[in-house]
Amino acid sequence: MRILFNTVLAAAALLSLPSLASQEHVVAQKGKAFAAQTLSIKVGDKVSFRNDDGFSHNIFSLTDAMPFDLGTYGAGQVKTVVFGKPGKFEIECAIHPDMRMMINVAP
Repeated sequence: MRILFNTVLAAAALLSLPSLASQEHVVAQKGKAFAAQTLSIKVGDKVSFRNDDGFSHNIFSLTDAMPFDLGTYGAGQVKTVVFGKPGKFEIECAIHPDMRMMINVAP
């Protein structure tokens, strides 16, 4: 009986914990725009930038916490970034300067 009680107690504790696994978020690019203007994620989450346009994009961020440049990629392709640091990241397209979004990364 005691083993069953401890097992049930342990299972209840695990179910009450927040998910520690990283999440994947997809941001589409269509019509020279990001599908979302802002995105809130957690450290360790992945953001995949999916090009739904018929032409190339080049997504980058010059944010001091974690600058990156995904390089030029064509229609139908996806590039992914893992955000390993907290902060506010301004995301832009080097080819289409009006394409901008903000990603807020919580610890």
